[in-house]
Amino acid sequence: MKFTCEKYSLLVAILTSMRAAATKSPASTLEGLLLEAGENDVTITGYDLKTGIVTTVPAEVEETGGIVLNARLFGEIIRKAPGQYITIIVNPRYVATIISEVSEYEIIGSPSTDYPELPNVEFQQNIEIGEAMLKKMISQTNFAVSDNESRPIHTGALFETDGDELTIVAVDGYRLALCKEHLDMSEGSALSFVVPGTALSEVEKVTTDGDGKVMIMLGAKHIQFAIGNTTLISRRLEGEFLDYKTSIPQSSKYQFLIDRDEFVASAERVSLILSEKLKSPIKCVFSDDVIRLSTASALGKASDECGMAGIGEELEMGFNDKYLIEALKAAPTNELKLELTTNIAPCVISPADDSGSFLYMILPVRLKAYEN
Repeated sequence: MKFTCEKYSLLVAILTSMRAAATKSPASTLEGLLLEAGENDVTITGYDLKTGIVTTVPAEVEETGGIVLNARLFGEIIRKAPGQYITIIVNPRYVATIISEVSEYEIIGSPSTDYPELPNVEFQQNIEIGEAMLKKMISQTNFAVSDNESRPIHTGALFETDGDELTIVAVDGYRLALCKEHLDMSEGSALSFVVPGTALSEVEKVTTDGDGKVMIMLGAKHIQFAIGNTTLISRRLEGEFLDYKTSIPQSSKYQFLIDRDEFVASAERVSLILSEKLKSPIKCVFSDDVIRLSTASALGKASDECGMAGIGEELEMGFNDKYLIEALKAAPTNELKLELTTNIAPCVISPADDSGSFLYMILPVRLKAYEN
């Protein structure tokens, strides 16, 4: 195998594909990248048996072939190469010579036949969505995906389509994040599937804020995201996802209008004396047009105030500081509506204009459990 390509394009492809390479594995090939030279391009694949990322880069190919190279070492060599172009030559003993101007490396690889084959996504249905839109929807929901493996289905996000509307939902038992967007399609059958949160994190990193399109191909057991010259393949999660529609309160006793940035700033200030080791909730007292926030831990006490529009009748609620702040920061608009009923009922955060484009739900923390 022998080819020459532009350094920057090769490095971008390597960094993209190695996101799916295993960092530590009994099978050393999974810690590597598969390079395959075709007629006019080179395909680079990373695969950890759960998620696979395949990227193609243009190249001048003199001899086709394939090899598996250690992802970390290969990436560092290309990153620090001095020239604008890289030439790679692989001999029959699977020794790769990497040349860039006066720099030359020889590294030992392994046969491409040793690399596990990516699953074949048998086409069932697909969804086309704007690249920037998908990136935004993932960022607004993926933070609420569960990391508890005892409920594997909730370690992913639910994708649902209904006509021209796509909804993404993530839950972890303590909070819920939901985002809705309209697709550029007038009709389509209803789809429902769950994508692992780890795979969606990689999709978010690969996508850009540009005008490109992402084709999501749904298979029986796997799902494929085609993004420009990059393809990501992930297994689907199977199981019964939370019936989120019945979990969201349909009515509320209190409704407040808040400024997101102001509320976040107040919550972050009173959270300064909290940490993972010093567990304690943020206490929020909803009064007349003001929210009084306070915290207490072994380090001391903190209090702050945030303006809002509404009458709270001195309702007291406790919230996990991380869950509250992450939900507020994920909201795409600054003007938000808070809906509450009692101090043990969920808090619902939605757009102030009632557009229904997003919704966050946070379960409160019982304050008495932290009071002396």
